[in-house]
Amino acid sequence: MSGKWKIAAVSIASIVLITVNLYLIEKKESKVERTVFVENWTKVKKDTITDTIQKNGVIKPVEEYDIYFDAKKNDFKKFLVKEGDAITAGSSLFEYTTTELDALKANLEAEKTAAEGDIAGIEEYIGKLRSYQGTVTSEPEAAIDESVEKNLNIDITTSSSDLIKSNIEQEMYKQELEKNRLDEKVKMLDAKLSSIEEQSSAIVTTSEADGVVKNINKNLNNPIISIVSTNMAIEGYFSEEEMKKAEVGMTIKASSSDSKKALKGTIGRIHSYPAEEPTLKRDNRFPFQALIEPEGEETKPLLVGSKVNLTVITNEKAGVPSIPIEAVQYRKQPYIYKLTNKGHVDKHYITKGLKAEGKQEIIKGPSVGDVILLQPNAAVKNHSYFITPIQFEKVKAGTYKKFTSREKVRYLLLGILEK
Repeated sequence: MSGKWKIAAVSIASIVLITVNLYLIEKKESKVERTVFVENWTKVKKDTITDTIQKNGVIKPVEEYDIYFDAKKNDFKKFLVKEGDAITAGSSLFEYTTTELDALKANLEAEKTAAEGDIAGIEEYIGKLRSYQGTVTSEPEAAIDESVEKNLNIDITTSSSDLIKSNIEQEMYKQELEKNRLDEKVKMLDAKLSSIEEQSSAIVTTSEADGVVKNINKNLNNPIISIVSTNMAIEGYFSEEEMKKAEVGMTIKASSSDSKKALKGTIGRIHSYPAEEPTLKRDNRFPFQALIEPEGEETKPLLVGSKVNLTVITNEKAGVPSIPIEAVQYRKQPYIYKLTNKGHVDKHYITKGLKAEGKQEIIKGPSVGDVILLQPNAAVKNHSYFITPIQFEKVKAGTYKKFTSREKVRYLLLGILEK
């Protein structure tokens, strides 16, 4: 009997519910006419929004150093490295001799010969002065060399012996000083010639940085050697639209099959001129280079030429109010619909911020935790009532059994009579 009573009660309740709802729907100016069926909703969340540029890139050395050789002034001897050799700063690259040193050597040797000739002449002159000095007292009328008489600049026929001796001593002292100066000059020239002899054997060009020998031009066309750095970077191209957002210093993340860990770094260089000459028929591409941060531990070296997926973070905001983009409606200005605790759908105009990853930052509008309408199926009138579908997965028989008989009747009538 109790089972039949329950069936009868449920049947009666269903009939009453259907009847009341039909009445409310058909009633003129009924609230049901302004009731919105809300199937999808969400909450304003505190979130991190990251705007990015997704690019493909390739691993390349950070820098390339070119070594040049002047074949007009120098004679090449031999290379001291091979292509692919790893080198350090100061490593020997190639040897050569210079034709300028040969010319300099000839000039220095001529200058030394002239100085040695001058010394020999001074020594001969000093000898004549000493010889004449010895004859002044014993033989006043002795013949005198014309060069000696000229340089003494006195009249030996009228001058006294003492005056002649004094002039001879002064002249000898002056000539000794000049001889000493020329001796020092010869020593200096010998030192320069010795240095040139050492250089003439082989002049070595060395590397100014660590790296790897990329190319050697055995035809001696410049650059004669190209060296690439051991530090790696990521190179790629930005489009014209991406150039409006990209800046040097922006953070990047990249993934490569050569590295288990994600690569991190920053944009180090952006070329302001396109990679190809601009034309009307072709989209412009602007080269960029991203520098990779070194890892704190030993990692496998990146393979030159390997491809990477690159993410450039152009803007990022953390802990800001965020809603899905599809929740934003537009007319003259953006707005959303907020579901209130009193069962209304209210329109709220918003001030938008950063938009990325399917999220929209709200600078001004509903607060974090507010419930908003997501993708309304039809035009919604402001301050309309709303209803939502029953979430059967949350309805449990155990919960129903906990209600008292009075609560069961109360909630049943409330569901029937509400609105």
